[in-house]
Amino acid sequence: MLRLLERNIAAIEERLILLAPSPSSVGEGFRNVTFDWRVHAERVREMQRLRGKVYLEDGAIERRHLSIEGLHRTPEDERSWHLLMLGRDGGISACAWYLEHANTTSITSLRVRNCPLATTEVGRETLHAAVESEIERARRDGLRYAEVGGWAVSKQSRCSSEGLLLALAAYSLGRRLGGCLGITTATVRHSSSAILRRLGGSLLEAKGTVVPSYFDPKYNCEMELLRFDSRQPNTKYAGLIELLRDRLANVAVFASNAASPQVVSDFTVARDFAAATDQPFAAA
Repeated sequence: MLRLLERNIAAIEERLILLAPSPSSVGEGFRNVTFDWRVHAERVREMQRLRGKVYLEDGAIERRHLSIEGLHRTPEDERSWHLLMLGRDGGISACAWYLEHANTTSITSLRVRNCPLATTEVGRETLHAAVESEIERARRDGLRYAEVGGWAVSKQSRCSSEGLLLALAAYSLGRRLGGCLGITTATVRHSSSAILRRLGGSLLEAKGTVVPSYFDPKYNCEMELLRFDSRQPNTKYAGLIELLRDRLANVAVFASNAASPQVVSDFTVARDFAAATDQPFAAA
């Protein structure tokens, strides 16, 4: 498996593209950058269509949670980096978003604040204490804090190394952007949380109390909240993550150079729909 991953990383420029949340978010560490809001918007919509298809087929959402076009839209899409794996036909076969926060943030500004664990007093206290402890550690170590989510792998790619390569790329992007501590919501379905644990993810803790897994009735699946440190992956994969971090410099990055009226409209529709139906914007 490690040799297969090495071969995939050697050709990563043909398999992975990145979407940046804004022109200012793209630093000098990326050499292959295109500023074109049309391409950026087209790839976002393609990614949203893949998520919608995967989540619907898995029973994680219902058709009413998608747009008329079958898109699964989230407010995180507008503010996040997107890691997009490409199939042989050039279409998106797997995706995830990576949302950076300043280390001065708090859980009240994070997506995780809406986790079902927060609906009970005990669960809310443990969750808040664990996340705030992680943010404090990020401040102490001079790191950013990140949330990662929107994981989706097409049915055709699930028996390949695609999911593992995508997770490695998330670690590598964190390093490329200067290092981070982070959190991700991972479903137990399709061994997603097991893959992330294998790379170095671990359950959140607060003063020795582990934040437990939970069933999310809105998405009809068991979830885990995993913490990760981009500096400290499983040693088995550390070399691959560093190699991929270096290769990301030449991966195609697309950033929007202007606000597209259609993109703004899409996110406004998603926000208003969620508010009207009391539905969350995103699945795991």
